Amino acid sequence: MNRQIDDVMELCSEISKIEQIKVAVDNSTQGAAAAGGGAFLGGVLGGPPGIVIGGALGGAMGWWMTSGEFHPLHQIIMEMPPQQKRKLYSEIMEELGNLKWVNLAELISKVMRKSSLKRKILTTVMDFFTEEFGVEVKHG
Repeated sequence: MNRQIDDVMELCSEISKIEQIKVAVDNSTQGAAAAGGGAFLGGVLGGPPGIVIGGALGGAMGWWMTSGEFHPLHQIIMEMPPQQKRKLYSEIMEELGNLKWVNLAELISKVMRKSSLKRKILTTVMDFFTEEFGVEVKHG
């Protein structure tokens, strides 16, 4: 990946870390497996009434497994596949316009000194994750 893309990803990561942005991680596959597994096990152990009870308990377990798991956005940014990093980079560059920088430290310094630019980048990053991955994004 080219240095400029890496710098912009580091910038997004740094802003996300400072602002304590987190995203809900989707574990719907695990939740569905728990619900289905509960219904199956209930059916094996208790016949038709066991399916209902097992399905209800499995569904509750699946809901519990998938609710409220938030992970720091700055980590997720750095772990994204290259094609998504390039897409986010393009969106951030629209906000940065013709801003020039020599290294990462200079880029971060220039953005942090302009609160309106920092806010635009943060909004762009949050919107990107909401639209691209369909995840819930929250502060702190």
